[in-house]
Amino acid sequence: MLGWAKSMTWKGLHPVVELSRKVYQKGVSLSKEAMQDIEARLVRNPLLPKWDILIQPASLMV
Repeated sequence: MLGWAKSMTWKGLHPVVELSRKVYQKGVSLSKEAMQDIEARLVRNPLLPKWDILIQPASLMV
């Protein structure tokens, strides 16, 4: 799966793909402020708002 994801391209660029083996606690949620920061990076397709989401890299956000 990782090899397939690494081989994908978008506008000639390959994604940065890394395997995370970190175990996260269950039941932990973001604060409203933290979630607003994440939501600001999401660009949703109006035809498929739940399924087609472009995530802007944090480095591009000013």
